[in-house]
Amino acid sequence: MSVILASAGYDHTIRFWDALTGVCSRTIQHTDSQVNRLEITSDKRFLAAAGNLYVRLYDIRQAATHTTNNGSNNGTNSNNNNNNPAMTFEGHTNNVTSLAFQVENKWMVTSSEDGTVKVWDVRAPSVQRSYKHHSPVNEVVIHPNQGELISCDQDGNIRIWDLGENQCTHHLIPEDDVPLNSLSVASDGSMLVAGNNKGNCYVWKMQSQRDITSLTPVTKFRSHSKYITRVLLSTDIKHLATCSADHTARIWSTENNFNLETTLQGHQRWVWDCAFSADSAYLVTACSDHYVRLWDLSNSETVRQYNGHHKGAVCVALNDV
Repeated sequence: MSVILASAGYDHTIRFWDALTGVCSRTIQHTDSQVNRLEITSDKRFLAAAGNLYVRLYDIRQAATHTTNNGSNNGTNSNNNNNNPAMTFEGHTNNVTSLAFQVENKWMVTSSEDGTVKVWDVRAPSVQRSYKHHSPVNEVVIHPNQGELISCDQDGNIRIWDLGENQCTHHLIPEDDVPLNSLSVASDGSMLVAGNNKGNCYVWKMQSQRDITSLTPVTKFRSHSKYITRVLLSTDIKHLATCSADHTARIWSTENNFNLETTLQGHQRWVWDCAFSADSAYLVTACSDHYVRLWDLSNSETVRQYNGHHKGAVCVALNDV
């Protein structure tokens, strides 16, 4: 269980992969809907799947134990059925677009097309807080200080929510009425990046003084000619990955004024999601062409292609710590 790699999408199936061999080691049927986003808890115990209305939490070790089940057991006891979630989070009224876990996995935050950001107690599935945007929310991330949430929406707004003050403390609009699809915050809280439907990336320097965060615009650059679907800063904060409707993912140097380092070419349709390895040397991507790919960023080559999804793969999660 040293490396956990999972992907999902429109075929209602979560697939776990052996990262090195490319073999699908087990599957979970997610019968509700497509899966929009996957997240693995830091202790590697649970995989969370965000779909239409619900977030379902699956026990990874149980999934490993019951691979022989293949969903044939129809009993209600989750100990006997690989497909039964350990927990379900109900409360959103539309697609859940993203999710993130607090550092100790005690609470979780979600964003939704219903226009809300919700904070949940993971130990007893219940909504602790609910914050309103006035349009569909495409992504929410947790600031490394664990005290602030940052979210973006379809109307082009970025909002920062202070959990202590229980209110919105910052409201940014990089481009009027241009949907913001994705956000990423640096692991040390020093930087915020947002990507929009015009292919533009916006970067802010973030500073915290006496628990008050301030943002200073750093740069804006055109990363793709089409929609940006995902932006993600590497763990070491040296690279920014962007995924796009132009069928590529790109890597940008944060240390060199966001110059383009490489374009990852090979996917045949929209690239929806990505995940860096812990050492920032590899990137995993998920694409509408049904494939998940592992890229070596030192030479921009596909190391492994993961085949098995019958429809578009739109989300991927990796924990190799």
